[in-house]
Parts: sequence; C-alpha cells; structure tokens
Amino acid sequence: MPSPEEFLAMARSVILFPTDFSTASDAALPHAATLAKEKSATLLILHVEEPPLAYGSGELYYGLPEPSSERILKMLEQVTPSDPTVAFKHRLTIGDPAGEIVRIAGEEGAEMIVLGTHGRSGMSRMLMGSVAEAVVRRAPCPVLVLRAAPETLVRRKAEALHL
Repeated sequence: MPSPEEFLAMARSVILFPTDFSTASDAALPHAATLAKEKSATLLILHVEEPPLAYGSGELYYGLPEPSSERILKMLEQVTPSDPTVAFKHRLTIGDPAGEIVRIAGEEGAEMIVLGTHGRSGMSRMLMGSVAEAVVRRAPCPVLVLRAAPETLVRRKAEALHL
C-alpha cells in the first residue's frame, strides 16, 4: 500500500524537461519549474546520452573522451529547480535525443515538454539537426521551446568559466 506522499506523486501530472547541460537548457529550467509548480506537477528532468558513433571497420568514435555514465548521472543530479517546493525526479537514458524525449513523454503521459534551444540556423542547423524541431513535430503533447537572449547565454557561459 503506497504512503500518502507516494500516492500523491503517482497522481501528479508530469512536465518533461530534457537537458543537454547547455546554457540554453539552463535558461529553460526556471520556466519548466514554474509550470510544474503552477500545475502541481512533477518535473521530470531528463538527459539523453547519445550512443557512440561507429565508423569504418565498426570501431567506436566518440569525438571527445567518453564521459562515464557515473559522471553524467552526477551532472544530471545537479540539475534541480531552485524552488524546493517543486517535486522533481531525474531520468537518464541512451538513444537518439529527439526520439527518446518523445518516447518518454508518451510513456510518462507528460502534460507538456519544456526545452531550451540553441537557436542554430543555416549550415550549423543543417549539419547538426534540430532536436527541438523534431520533438515539436513528433511529441504527443504540447511543447514549449525557449531560447534565451544571446547576451544571457554569453553571460552564463562566462560565469561557468569563471571569467
């Protein structure tokens, strides 16, 4: 038999907040937390780890040193709403970011997805694709896409680098 707290958590709606640990995601978190609080929803903070790419003879290529899942999980656990009254939980999964976001939104019965976007355009968007666009096209629920003002992104990046 679930406790009253567990029962309340099971009955709550879900606001899905995918993060890639970027300044664009950081800028969207307060909006996601506010919506979760206003709707008495649980904020599901999700990170999708992309699988390594295979090349040539099937060897794996990561581009950068492979981050350990333990390190990624620690990074994910640091993403929390600033308001301690907002109920939240974390989830880490592996796969195509847009596909996993859409899948988990459906699986969790998410009321809404709130995500930040880098706002790429032109060649960089064509080469890198747009997770936000793919999520908007395929999501089973409304999607709120937020882009921080460029000066906010620059300031947050400088703060992160302690400049």
